[in-house]
Amino acid sequence: MADDLYKVLGVSKDASEEEIKRAYRKLARKYHPDRNPGDKKAEEKFKEISAAYDTLSDPEKRREYDAGGMFAGFGGAGGGPFAGGGPGMGGFGDLGDIFSSLFNRGGRGRAQQVRGRDLETEVSLSFEQAVHGAQVSVTVPKSERCGTCHGSGAEPGTAPTTCPRCEGRGIDSQSQGFFSISQPCPQCGGSGRVIEHPCPTCGGSGLTRQTKRYKVNIPAGVKDGTRIRLAGKGEAGPRGGPSGDLYVTTRVASSPVFKRLDDGNLEVRVPITIAEALRGGTIEVPTLEGKKRIRVAPGTKHGTVQRLRGAGAPKPGGRGRGDIRYRLEIEVPRKLTKAQREAAEKLAEAFNGSDPRAELLRKAGV
Repeated sequence: MADDLYKVLGVSKDASEEEIKRAYRKLARKYHPDRNPGDKKAEEKFKEISAAYDTLSDPEKRREYDAGGMFAGFGGAGGGPFAGGGPGMGGFGDLGDIFSSLFNRGGRGRAQQVRGRDLETEVSLSFEQAVHGAQVSVTVPKSERCGTCHGSGAEPGTAPTTCPRCEGRGIDSQSQGFFSISQPCPQCGGSGRVIEHPCPTCGGSGLTRQTKRYKVNIPAGVKDGTRIRLAGKGEAGPRGGPSGDLYVTTRVASSPVFKRLDDGNLEVRVPITIAEALRGGTIEVPTLEGKKRIRVAPGTKHGTVQRLRGAGAPKPGGRGRGDIRYRLEIEVPRKLTKAQREAAEKLAEAFNGSDPRAELLRKAGV
């Protein structure tokens, strides 16, 4: 069993975190429901891949999984004894939830409801969508409250009862000399409730596996790798517990024209002719909204940068817009026409006696 999740992602057992992440992204793109509409096998494969990545991407879960201990596969495809949604179990999402249930009781001494796990997914955006903002859809396989029992885990017409062993506290305390050791109640699995007649649909977990589609509002100006939080759109908590959150990471395609700089501004490489560099003039350049005319000064050097303030991508938090920097690059033709060669000869004659390298050689002492 210790190798199963690695086989799902197609990586070796000693694969690095980066190798596991790359393998997951490759497979997730291939089997994502949006790319395979109506393909149940692809959907199941996507769920299997996501569950395997959930375990192997978490260092603590991976250690437990590799060790094959009681928490192996915790909350993921391994489905250990306290994995969320297991029939008859407490439905703990992770180890932190167990300690929360053990030591953070409600005011009346009853077991707290366990929050569902957070989920992550990615969304691909064009450069234009990222700059101007957009609304996109994401499809996420997740655990949702069972529609038959509405999350209670009990067969319709019945209800869970208070656990007689722990009296609803969810813990079982045993005295060991001077000490008292507390552990999840073995009869109710730590939930504080016993289901005598489990729901036939979910088997008593209160959860079923479903595929949900959500609309995500992409704010203008997002960058590649931005994480957007959708509160309450993660895994549903077991036995009626609150849902976790869904985090959507943006993957922004590059633009053939605009290059994002580290300072948040945009840069455009603009070719100009030798004549325009020498005598100056007015040229048209692209902007995010169309095109604009800018002035090229006489004697412009190759690589000169002109800035169009406030014409770039929106800044996060509504703090205005960045700039567009136009890098002017003198374009020298590889082949010259007869007229161009004659013009070049006349230009050379006009600059006869002018040596731009003289100062360089003087400084070099040669």
